Amino acid sequence: MEALEYKCPNCSGGIIFDSTSQNLTCPYCDTSFEIDALVQFNQSLENEKADSYGWQDYTRESGTGDWEEGELDGISEFRCPSCGGEIVGNPNTVATSCVYCGNPAILMSQLQGMYKPDYIIPFKLDKNAAKSALIKHLRFKPLLPKSFKDENRIESLTGIYVPFWLFDCDVDASIRFKATRTQVWSDSEYRYTRTSYYLVLRDGGMSFEMVPVDGSEKMDDEYMEAIEPFDYSQISDFKTPYLSGYIAEKYDIDAEQSKPRANARIKTSVEDIFRSTVKGYNTVVTENSNISLHDGKIHYALLPVWMLNTKYKDKIYSFSMNGQTGRFVGELPVSVGRFWAWTFGLTSVFTAVASLIYLLFM
Repeated sequence: MEALEYKCPNCSGGIIFDSTSQNLTCPYCDTSFEIDALVQFNQSLENEKADSYGWQDYTRESGTGDWEEGELDGISEFRCPSCGGEIVGNPNTVATSCVYCGNPAILMSQLQGMYKPDYIIPFKLDKNAAKSALIKHLRFKPLLPKSFKDENRIESLTGIYVPFWLFDCDVDASIRFKATRTQVWSDSEYRYTRTSYYLVLRDGGMSFEMVPVDGSEKMDDEYMEAIEPFDYSQISDFKTPYLSGYIAEKYDIDAEQSKPRANARIKTSVEDIFRSTVKGYNTVVTENSNISLHDGKIHYALLPVWMLNTKYKDKIYSFSMNGQTGRFVGELPVSVGRFWAWTFGLTSVFTAVASLIYLLFM
C-alpha cells in the first residue's frame, strides 16, 4: 500500500494541516498553503509534459530544389589560407579581402555542394552608410582612446550575404509561475513582513514566422543577433543578380544543427510573452514551462551584413552593421588613462557632494 505525503513546494518538507488557520503549514519553513491551491499545484506537477518539437527536415524537395542550369556559372568559392574562413563570390567578385581576418583573397574555384537559397533580403544601405555608422558609433564614448578616433583607418569594409535558417511554427504552451506579494508594517516594537505565495498558470498558443538562426560558424552569433531585427516584409525570392558586387557566404551549420538554437529562441520568447501577462505581484519566477511545437517549416535565406575591420595597436577590431536597417554593433578599445581619470573624477564628485551634505546638516 502506497502512503500519501504532501511536500512543501518551497523546501520539500512534509506539511501538516493547521486547524487554526484551516490551511496546510510547513513546520520547517513556516509557509502556509491554501488547500485548493496545493491540490491544484500537485495536479499541475502530475500533468507536466516534456517539450516536443515538430520540425520538418529541410531538403531540396521542401526548399526551392536544385540549381537550374547556368545559375552557378561564374560563382566561385575560396577558403582563406590564414584563418580558414569560407567566402563565396559572383562574376563581379574577383579580388577581395577575407571578411574575417582582412587578408587579400582571390576567388578561383566554382561553388558546389550547397542548397539554393529560398529567399534573400537585398542590401538597402551602401558602403558610405557603413562608414558613417562607424563614425557615429565612436561618438560620446568617454573611455575611447583619442588616438583611436584620430588614427582610425578601416582595414576592410565588405558587404556580405550571411546564410540564415528561418523557422516558422505554431506553438502550444503551458507555463507555471510562482509569484509573491509582500506586505510590510510595523508597530512600536517590531517590523513585520508577510509574504504570500501564489501559483499562476498560463496556457495558450501562438505562431512564429521567420525566426532567424545564423548558419555560419565563423560569424559571431551575438553580433548577428544584436543587429536584428530584419524587416521581413522586404524579403524576396532568391535571384543571383542580387549578389552582384557583394560576397555571399556558404553555410557551414546546416538546418538540422540549427534546430536547437531555434527551439531555445522560440521557448524563451514564449516564456517572456506569457510572463508579461502576469501582473500585480512583487516577484514572478518561472517554475515549469512546456511547449509543443508543430507545423514547423524551415527556409534558407541570405541576409545583408556589412563587416568592418579596423586596426589599432596591432589588434583588429570588428564591427557588424545590418545592411538593411543600419543597426550597428562592435567592440571598442578602452583607454586605461581615461578610465582612471573618469573613475577619480566620479569619486571626487561624490566626495564633494558628501562633504556639502555634512556641512549643511551639522
